Amino acid sequence: MANYLLSCFFSCLLLLVCLKVGVVGNEQTGTTFMGEIKLRIGVPMKEGFTQFVKVKWNTRTYRYDVTGFCIDVFKAVLQVLPFKVNPQFEPFVNGTKWNAKSAGTYTQLLHQIPQKYDAVVGDVTIVADRAAYVDFTLPFTETGVRMIVRVQHGKHINMWIFLRPFSWDLWLTLTLVCVFIGVVIRIMERNVNMSELNGSSSSPQREQLTAISILWLPLSQAVIPQRELVAKNCSRFVLVVWLILACVLMQSYTASLSSILTIDRLKPNYPTTNELIRKGYQVGYQNGSFVGEQFLKQRLKFDPTKLKPLDTISDYHRALRNGIVEAIYDEIPFIKVFLKKFGSNYMMVGPTYRTDGLSFAFPYNSSLTSFFSRAILNVTQSDVMDRIEKKYFGSNNWVLQAQDVPGQFSSDSPTPSLTAHCFAGLFMLTGIATFLALLVSESFIWKKPIVMANNYRQRYLDKRQVGSIDEGNIVDGDGQLHEDDNVETPQAQILPITTATNASSEEN
Repeated sequence: MANYLLSCFFSCLLLLVCLKVGVVGNEQTGTTFMGEIKLRIGVPMKEGFTQFVKVKWNTRTYRYDVTGFCIDVFKAVLQVLPFKVNPQFEPFVNGTKWNAKSAGTYTQLLHQIPQKYDAVVGDVTIVADRAAYVDFTLPFTETGVRMIVRVQHGKHINMWIFLRPFSWDLWLTLTLVCVFIGVVIRIMERNVNMSELNGSSSSPQREQLTAISILWLPLSQAVIPQRELVAKNCSRFVLVVWLILACVLMQSYTASLSSILTIDRLKPNYPTTNELIRKGYQVGYQNGSFVGEQFLKQRLKFDPTKLKPLDTISDYHRALRNGIVEAIYDEIPFIKVFLKKFGSNYMMVGPTYRTDGLSFAFPYNSSLTSFFSRAILNVTQSDVMDRIEKKYFGSNNWVLQAQDVPGQFSSDSPTPSLTAHCFAGLFMLTGIATFLALLVSESFIWKKPIVMANNYRQRYLDKRQVGSIDEGNIVDGDGQLHEDDNVETPQAQILPITTATNASSEEN
């Protein structure tokens, strides 16, 4: 009896020591620090998208090497836990060590908790159906499901595409402004005789403006500016204002047309989800993911015979290029990895079907879930996550971010044409400047025609030429000379009279 009591005493003492060593309570923080925990970690076997999870048999160590983005994130989480965890990664595979294949889908892998695995680490998406039998931590990436299609270059280009840069109201406004400028110049130049002003009437460019030239003049000035077409300074000012307006519009037209040609070459003419279902197109998805069984079959109601599982990025490329599938549905991070390699030929389109992101799975009602969730917050909000993303996805680590990427297009945002409202301010300034120039040109100060001033100038020059020959002495009809300052005698009339006088003197 004494021996029995003594053995019980030592057993209780040993139990207390074990509890003291294994679990220590921190009264200051209220956090429980446990001893080292060994976890059997289930890892999915993937043939494609090995940037996320990669399982490879090592012939030197005779064990599986498990790497990838998700594995590095899990290891980073272990570093910030308040207790030590010893993970033992066990791939979910069948077959020999050297020729192992995946043992099933992600859903089948999660069903192995807790019988075979204590947790599952990988690119596992949080889905409502899965949450019924496992616990998920907070997600460490954002995700969603979208569609990939093949780009059809130049399908939207037609013979009238040159009209698309400007909307119909802008074309109409531009025509009205052109007529307005021509009418104003016609009004200001109505008193100018271009043939007298320029001394020649042989050139058709120097003829007076007519009603037919009202529309042609602004257009010709926009293409080939010619100053001698107008005489008044106010008219030249109006033409300068018009040339500024035309320059801005031509540059905008060129830029808009270039943008339309570029975007139309990349715009896919893809079918919607309803068209894919109604017309019976083949649709691809990533083999083993929830997209095929739970999303395409149950949610979108696709015919199971029209769904084709694909494994690698090369399979995606081959299936779309050869027309084996019309579209591929997958989660956004995997689509972005695919577009990073084949983005010039394919595009992510259509609506985004929301999912909760990639996460780690633990047994239902596990006490470890809360610890790992808090640790994930610490990792995602630090620069550790940026370094891991850069390691597997390069410097442009937009793969795990919810933002637009190269190779993405929304059919709900067509390329808009420039409208008259875009240039309303420019048209208003042009109209005000033209109207002020018209007022100045038609005011009382400038009302005297320009041709009168030029006539006075011409008469003055002719008078000086006559005075330089005979200083105002004119020979009359009977051979007598007299002064007449009021008579203008051309130089050509002096020579015959002088000759006749000389002949009469020789006869006498």
